[in-house]
Amino acid sequence: MEYKLLIDGQWAAGGKALEVRNKYSGEVIATVPSARREDVDAALAAAERAAPVMADMPAHRRAAILLRVAALLGERKEALARIIAAEAGKALKSARVEVDRAIGTFTIAAEEAKRLHGETIPLDAVPNGEGYFGFTVRRPVGVIAAIAPFNFPLNLVAHKVAPALAAGNSLVLKPASSTPLVSVLLAEILTEAGLPPGAVNLVVGSGGTVGEWLITDKRVAKVTFTGSPPVGEHILAVAGIKKVTLELGNTSPVIVAPDADLDLVAKRAALGAFSYSGQVCISVQRIYGQQGIVAPFTEKFVRASEAMVVGDPLDERVDIGPMIDLKEAERIEAWVQEAQGGGAQVLTGGKREGAVYWPTVLAGVKPEMKVVAEEAFAPVASVLPYDDFEDALRQANDTEFGLQVGVFTRDVNRVFEAVKRLNFGGVIINDTPNFRADHMPYGGNRRSGLGREGVKFAMEDMTNLQMVAVRLG
Repeated sequence: MEYKLLIDGQWAAGGKALEVRNKYSGEVIATVPSARREDVDAALAAAERAAPVMADMPAHRRAAILLRVAALLGERKEALARIIAAEAGKALKSARVEVDRAIGTFTIAAEEAKRLHGETIPLDAVPNGEGYFGFTVRRPVGVIAAIAPFNFPLNLVAHKVAPALAAGNSLVLKPASSTPLVSVLLAEILTEAGLPPGAVNLVVGSGGTVGEWLITDKRVAKVTFTGSPPVGEHILAVAGIKKVTLELGNTSPVIVAPDADLDLVAKRAALGAFSYSGQVCISVQRIYGQQGIVAPFTEKFVRASEAMVVGDPLDERVDIGPMIDLKEAERIEAWVQEAQGGGAQVLTGGKREGAVYWPTVLAGVKPEMKVVAEEAFAPVASVLPYDDFEDALRQANDTEFGLQVGVFTRDVNRVFEAVKRLNFGGVIINDTPNFRADHMPYGGNRRSGLGREGVKFAMEDMTNLQMVAVRLG
């Protein structure tokens, strides 16, 4: 099937066709044209024309359009889920959850569109403010460049598109080249829901060309990007004076205190480490168990890991499909072999067939090994011992990343000590770092990024605060 780009409300042929493959079978399931420089320029020009139209659109109309998008996603849920499973290699059961979450994201955005507001400022708090009345309003920034990743090709796109529209912006969306199909279907739904031409434009292509043209263009007022830290650093270096939100990597730690329910932790950690082959920014990677319980926990964790079904993601029974491509599977295979060479033990997994890499549990790892120190973004998790809770917090913090961390304990004192000491954007108590509700603030500290997603908080980053001071009398 041949798909097209969306530019100014029209479907455009673009340039050279990119093949989109079923990540498990390898067969070509569709083609999408790559955007040429002139296509990107046309998309930006259309977004620039649509920006004042969106800014002037009443909040209730923006909300109605977003609710219509949510309804249309619901009507096409199964088709969307099957596209995600095929083009992303995500298990069908997980793909269905992703569609449900995207429906929720657009619904939340519709609600927040009607709640975007400023506040009054008591200017007479200082002597020269006597006789003035002050308040703030939020104004849309204008044109937003949204660059989305492959791992949640619908809901992470929704987390950029929905708040941008709710706040009254226009945008140019660039999905990942390996998973563009569901974005095309979303663009169809957005158009059908009643957005004006140019409010959303869809272009496809590599980050080095299409992405670069977008982030460096002066018509773009904000860039929102999800991806790797090196690319995020490059965006900051070349974007110029514009707003930037970056959602980058993590080496997600989990701390298991001796009072934790080990059966629960093992099941949640296996799900958190291996769902979607670990290709999630908040996928469980480092698990710290207290010396007294690390052995029984590890045994339970290995059993829970081995219970997960690997295979064709379109099979209803399957929990884990392939990685996004062969290169990524070969990379993590090399990382595990490197760890083994340094003394690590593979307790289960460590096996690759094509792009499929089996859930792998490691022990005996060292902090400097890639599987611990760098973002694995693969179905590999390591279990490490700690002496006391202070030591666990130190080891969990020993990273350049800081997205989310999980802590399992029934001790309220440990909870508050963790909240105080852990330098992460999110501290999740009695669950894994994978927990995310789509309306909560989500983002990282340190090298994990800048700004926050979560609809309300993204909208704040997608607006400018305007101060109004009125002299009375």
